[in-house]
Amino acid sequence: MSEAGGAEERALLEALLELASRAQLEIRLLSNASARAELAPTGSAACRVGQKVWVVLAPDDPPRHHAQVVAEALARFRSEFLEAHFVAPAVREFIDRAGHRPA
Repeated sequence: MSEAGGAEERALLEALLELASRAQLEIRLLSNASARAELAPTGSAACRVGQKVWVVLAPDDPPRHHAQVVAEALARFRSEFLEAHFVAPAVREFIDRAGHRPA
């Protein structure tokens, strides 16, 4: 991956994380130590915990995968928020693609 591509992916991830925070998703970035613990998640994922939505990001996953997981969580759990708020066109397009990905 080129430096420019990596910078773009990090910028996309930052935009998605900021949007997720505004949409009240709980973002959990696992530390390397906690990721190695017994029964720890082995990959990034999102799930509902009671009334909250947690997005757990594994440290070994690349920024592009983190962005994909956050975008899928926004599309799945916070579609009303996305409809009611401005989202930059490139970020919205990424979320829309993530939300329509086959399961």
